[in-house]
Amino acid sequence: MKHLKRIVTALTTAALVVCAILYVPSNWFTPVFGLLMIAAMVEFFMLSAKKVSVVSAQGFCVNLAGILILAFAFSTLAMIAVQGGNWSLLYVLACVKLSDMGGFALGMAFGKHKMCPTISPNKSWEGMLGSILASCIMSCCFIGVTGFAVWKALLIGLVAAFVGTAGDLFESKFKRWVGVKDSGTFMPAGLGGLLDMFDSLLFAPAVIWLICRAL
Repeated sequence: MKHLKRIVTALTTAALVVCAILYVPSNWFTPVFGLLMIAAMVEFFMLSAKKVSVVSAQGFCVNLAGILILAFAFSTLAMIAVQGGNWSLLYVLACVKLSDMGGFALGMAFGKHKMCPTISPNKSWEGMLGSILASCIMSCCFIGVTGFAVWKALLIGLVAAFVGTAGDLFESKFKRWVGVKDSGTFMPAGLGGLLDMFDSLLFAPAVIWLICRAL
């Protein structure tokens, strides 16, 4: 029942996001991502304060790193919306977040071989396979829009899965360090906070956009 609620909430949220991306003018995304970035930074500062003092050298370095990473991630998403338009933003988000969903689905159903048990106990290699399959299929579904060759669509799918998972593990390591399970309670049904929602988008959109423009 718990997982069913989580799946329904995730699908409902995904549907709302898709509608927003398709019908909201692309120049609106810069202020929207700016506000989300500020909210994510506040959440990050609240978590880091559990472990280090803001006025300490370690606290300064940790918070500076958080600011730079979050600014990079949200600025990249805004840039994709401005340069590529709504469909480009939807394509990038769909590849990365479907990777999350595919990993969760196969991991819950068949996950036996743990990937990084000390960082994220629920991550499994079976889930990683689900991430790759879901992101590659989603990337190929957009070929009619992107015009990419199949090999390029598959490459982007692989990148979305691996780099998205790297972002997820990066945030999981941070949560382990500060001693929390979820970054917050922003999302219902146990989906966590803003950092939990955007962790797979920390680095993947930049790499995907680079491949889109370079190849």
